[in-house]
Amino acid sequence: MTETPALTVEAAAAAEEFASTVRCIESGKLSFPLPGSGRTAERFAALRAVAESGLCTARLVEGHVDAAAILAELGEPPPSPGQLWGVWAAEPPGAGLVAVRDGAGWLLKGLKQYCSGAHSCTHALVTAREGESRRIFAVRVDQADCLPVEGTWQAVGMAGSDTPDVRFTNVPAAAVGGPEAYVRRPGFWHGGIGVAACWLGGAVAAARVLREAAAGRAEPHTDAHLGAVDVQLYAAEVLLERAAEEIDADPLDKRGEARLRAMRVRGFVESVCRTVLDHVGRATGAGPLCHDAAHARTVVDLSVYIRQHHAERDLAALGEFLARPGDKR
Repeated sequence: MTETPALTVEAAAAAEEFASTVRCIESGKLSFPLPGSGRTAERFAALRAVAESGLCTARLVEGHVDAAAILAELGEPPPSPGQLWGVWAAEPPGAGLVAVRDGAGWLLKGLKQYCSGAHSCTHALVTAREGESRRIFAVRVDQADCLPVEGTWQAVGMAGSDTPDVRFTNVPAAAVGGPEAYVRRPGFWHGGIGVAACWLGGAVAAARVLREAAAGRAEPHTDAHLGAVDVQLYAAEVLLERAAEEIDADPLDKRGEARLRAMRVRGFVESVCRTVLDHVGRATGAGPLCHDAAHARTVVDLSVYIRQHHAERDLAALGEFLARPGDKR
């Protein structure tokens, strides 16, 4: 495979929106309060709003604000002005990324998959294996030894999120927290709900054509589909608000409920997204998919994005957690 710094048209547009949104955050025009700060509902609402405008941009923005939350939770300084951060923490089967000691620091080597913002991010928090343990590292990724691999993201959906594999060749890195600290912290689960807020924003955007169709004509089947969609979206919105309240009431997860909460919320919001896509498609037919580029993009992007929920695999994990409770964290 050939490695290249080139961006697709879709990815370049999302990268520009990403950088613009981060500048608004830095100037105070936009706010993404930290999870558990007492303003978690505001954070989720902000993520949802960005996603309603564009899911690929939301994927990049969510990574940046999640990186800021992880750094804060693990006692590190926040991103500096002008920096664009991602969180590259997918752990699919395979050799993956390895961390090796280099004096007082670390070097990362190997291939990391699913690196959103691979061409636009200046920095990333990246998980890698150190022996049998996982650690997360802060890395400057806009350098020659950290290269996106052309052709490793073939999906049409979320193409603008710029999520290829990235090859690391002895890239200097700084450890953030100790072994397994990234996954053992309460914020790991809080952040997972933030992703679900983005999914919900995509579902709201996908439902626009249905609302427009129902407003444009009196047709009982269309109205029924709109009613069903409204019920689903309302329930998901209420659930996110409830989750935000619970996170703010117990930010350090002393009750041990964060994992269960995140699994439930993510599972429900994913099902809402699928249901909304089905109702919208059945009600409006092929027309919007064929003639409305923005709607077609939202549908295909959301279909890929919600696959961060691993369907029956994640539902089975939830069921096992409920049936055989062990470590609640």
